[in-house]
Amino acid sequence: MKLIRRLHKAKLSTCLLLLALTIFSAITVPEVVAQVDTFKFETDEQEARFRTLSNELRCPMCQNTSLTGSTGGVAQDLRREIHRMILEGMSNAEIEQFMFERYGDFIFYRPRLTTNTLLLWFGPLIFLLIGAFLGFGIWRRAKQVNIADVELDPEQQQRLKDLLGNKQ
Repeated sequence: MKLIRRLHKAKLSTCLLLLALTIFSAITVPEVVAQVDTFKFETDEQEARFRTLSNELRCPMCQNTSLTGSTGGVAQDLRREIHRMILEGMSNAEIEQFMFERYGDFIFYRPRLTTNTLLLWFGPLIFLLIGAFLGFGIWRRAKQVNIADVELDPEQQQRLKDLLGNKQ
């Protein structure tokens, strides 16, 4: 009975400690500040193109964040550059080509299909097919093995009977 009381007190104190840590972390977490750009566009179509490009291009500094979601200086510069190019009348393909020449395939969330990116695009499929081929081969060999064909010598049969007899 004393053990149950100790466990109950330990669980209660653990819960209280966890609650205190949660409240403390909620109070002390700094506010998250979002990046707000105030770019002016001549048309809504230009603004939509800007948002699309900013969401599809990756920040080279922030690893896995789009230009829209990044607060880094490089992302700010690239957003300004995209804004400038859109106002100059460049197409999305021209802007993407400019970014590709400057930063390579890394700038795209969906890299272009080139000889350098073939393994990136088709690697998972290749590994899946290899795994399926190996699994099928193992399954086929296991299917061919028949347990009834295995013959035991008299000593092994007696040992098997002893083992099965002890469990029954």
